[in-house]
Amino acid sequence: MDGEHRIIMKRHIIVIGNGMVGHKFCEKLTSKDQNQQYRLTVFGEEQRIAYDRVHLSEYFQPGKSADSLALADHAWYAERQIDLILGERVTGINREEKSISTASGRVLSYDLLVLATGSAPFVPPIPGREKNGVFVYRTIEDLDAMKAHAKNAKRGAVIGGGLLGLEAAKAMLDLGVADTRVIEFAPRLMPRQIDAKGSTILEAKLKELGLTIQTATNTTEIVGDDTIQAMRFADGTEAPIDMLVISAGIKPRDELARSCGLDVGERGGIVVDENLTTSDPNIYAIGECALRGNMIYGLVAPGYEMAEVVASQLTGTSKSFVSFDMSTKLKLIGVDVASFGDPFAEGDEVRSICYENHTTGVYKRINVSSDGTRLLGGILIGDAESYNMLLQQVVNRLPLPANPEDLILGSRGGAEAAGAGIMALPDEALICSCEAVTKATICDAIRSGTETVDGLKKCCKAGTGCGGCIPMVKDLIAGVMKAEGRYVKKNICEHFDYSRQELLDLVKLGKLRDFDEIIDKHGRGHGCEVCKPIVSSILASAYAETANKKPVAQDSNDRFLANIQKGGTYSVVPRIPGGEITPDKLLVIGSVAKKYNLYTKITGGQRIDMFGAHLSDLPAIWEELLAAGFESGHAYAKALRTVKSCVGSTWCRFGLHDSVSFAIEVENRYRGLRAPHKLKSAVSGCIRECAEAQSKDFGIIATEKGWNLYVCGNGGSKPRHATLLAQDIDKETCIRYIDRFLMFYIKTADPLTRTAPWLESMEGGIEYLRQVVCHDSLGMAAAWEAEMESLVGNYRCEWQEAVENPEIRKRFTHFVNAPEVKDPTVSFVPMRDQVKAADWQTKAVLPIAESSTL
Repeated sequence: MDGEHRIIMKRHIIVIGNGMVGHKFCEKLTSKDQNQQYRLTVFGEEQRIAYDRVHLSEYFQPGKSADSLALADHAWYAERQIDLILGERVTGINREEKSISTASGRVLSYDLLVLATGSAPFVPPIPGREKNGVFVYRTIEDLDAMKAHAKNAKRGAVIGGGLLGLEAAKAMLDLGVADTRVIEFAPRLMPRQIDAKGSTILEAKLKELGLTIQTATNTTEIVGDDTIQAMRFADGTEAPIDMLVISAGIKPRDELARSCGLDVGERGGIVVDENLTTSDPNIYAIGECALRGNMIYGLVAPGYEMAEVVASQLTGTSKSFVSFDMSTKLKLIGVDVASFGDPFAEGDEVRSICYENHTTGVYKRINVSSDGTRLLGGILIGDAESYNMLLQQVVNRLPLPANPEDLILGSRGGAEAAGAGIMALPDEALICSCEAVTKATICDAIRSGTETVDGLKKCCKAGTGCGGCIPMVKDLIAGVMKAEGRYVKKNICEHFDYSRQELLDLVKLGKLRDFDEIIDKHGRGHGCEVCKPIVSSILASAYAETANKKPVAQDSNDRFLANIQKGGTYSVVPRIPGGEITPDKLLVIGSVAKKYNLYTKITGGQRIDMFGAHLSDLPAIWEELLAAGFESGHAYAKALRTVKSCVGSTWCRFGLHDSVSFAIEVENRYRGLRAPHKLKSAVSGCIRECAEAQSKDFGIIATEKGWNLYVCGNGGSKPRHATLLAQDIDKETCIRYIDRFLMFYIKTADPLTRTAPWLESMEGGIEYLRQVVCHDSLGMAAAWEAEMESLVGNYRCEWQEAVENPEIRKRFTHFVNAPEVKDPTVSFVPMRDQVKAADWQTKAVLPIAESSTL
């Protein structure tokens, strides 16, 4: 009627489930419903507002709370006119009347119903599972109960060696239950994501971190009165356990669907079509409760895509859900684990390329088509840095390089192949699968002035889900800005808006000496595994701080002043400057190695490595070595390793100068010098180059007129010859140039960047470096030389500090509550006239207590 307002009746949508996917549906629908045709009512069974279950284990970290995990607050729902009802369970659906009823007796009618009920933990029917001290790992309330019980628990266990089980094992360690075991029914860990070889590598890495792993193990009973005391297994053995977390998988919450007659799968799950409609056209199902194509999608990204599909359809956009890529990358207890595409591809049409390194705990497998044109999938363990680009290679069907192994080994030519890299991806490439954000969307936002990850999170939501795409987002920021000639700032991580160089300057200007002080003043949050070691390296570079000061902020090798090796043992590497050693010192090394049953080997760096040391034996071993005049060789550190030498003019008839004496002087000067990456050096007595100085970060070669100084070389997987920096200089000038070169590198290189790539990325290359170092074009030579003198003067042997300080010595124990007990999982097998750690797949045959008889 004229002059009267027409009343528009909004269609009522009820959402059952206020988890991550239910919340995402509300977000998607309210943003797309421009005509305001719908009103929303959301029922949540928990009392809490929707929270982030993907990062649930962060709840145990300092400063984290339930509020920090929340996806929104009550105001968010109110602003969108969403009626949120928490702590009320929906008990029935009347499809004929199109209504739902709740446990409190409430009855509401709907026009459309969205089931986002998620999943529940699958608990095997093990007798005793109801006892105190037995938990599932699903909600914040579960975690609160675990925290309370863990205070009095010493021995923990997790049933389940999949993604959720290993996440629960991490939570157990975070709670201080150091003696924790993972029990898996299958013959290997993560059987759905990785193959047998990858599982072997992962198992070994987890054992190094202190976990006990039991595969092919069936739990038959949980023993105890009211509270768990032990677990009994099918083989008749028992294990004393104070606390158990069952994380054996999930089961879809489909009970409401069953009770109202909707179609469900034989093994559970609400059957849906490509539109995510159930057998009732007025009811949708999304997330872990939905069964699409006989598949339950247990990751957040496909759940978010389901929310997007239903919201799009309800607002007039045609979209369907056919399937979803289940590639995933996680960091499980500090170990990178990733699988993508078809990780298990086999057959005549497939070729698999594998790389295994048991020493470093790295396994990589890629599956390529038999004609070598397409990447089909793969597995990454221990090093998943290339995951994002490999996934893009699969999804976008990008052509393979001439040598497909370059994808996991890197180009042996040292340069990225033409057409490779993030900027070569098509515009439609999906960068953030959680929020369905393409490369084009992100690049457009960057070109419009958004230059930070946080800014992109706000404007296009990239990186707000699982966070796995953040490295690619950062690369896109750098790529777009570089292409437009804008300054690219290389922040070290999300907690600091500074590069390593900038933070180093701030630390020195503010005279800051502690990580907490630095992050309080110049950062935010509590730090992470990226920035903590970098800050420790900065403090060491600025003040010659040793690794003993703040072990929590160091890499694990720095923490124990030794490299962890195969089988959970450690190596002992004393410094032997220039490779020169007296017979008396050789006898000491022999005596120590024999006493502690260590495998000995002369290395390419002209020193003697001793392998197979127990963690608890390290202080005693070093006491004996220090008493004989040895020092730490810093084989574990991002620092100077060795200065190799030939015998030079002392013995060799071709030698022009005393290369041994010069090498000893150089090594003693720069010993312990911390840098963005490890440093190696050598001194050769003539052009015959027996010390291989031109393959080092800085190398010195004798000439008839003095010495030639070469810089920025390295061996390894991408070898590079060093470049001549200065020619025919005297020894004093050579030292000054090295001082300047090293200080310039320390102050300007990015973290974990060797000198060779540092020079390759330097504008002006070697000519610019020569101007800076030899001709003082920046006017910094005097300051750098003074800083180096300060670092040299403040040098202290880290092992000397460790053995003299009782508090530091306490760190070197395998069991905190039994410091005298050695790691019982360490075992050895004979090899020639020595012993070696048992192979990963080999059962221990020679306990350490018996090894001295060999």
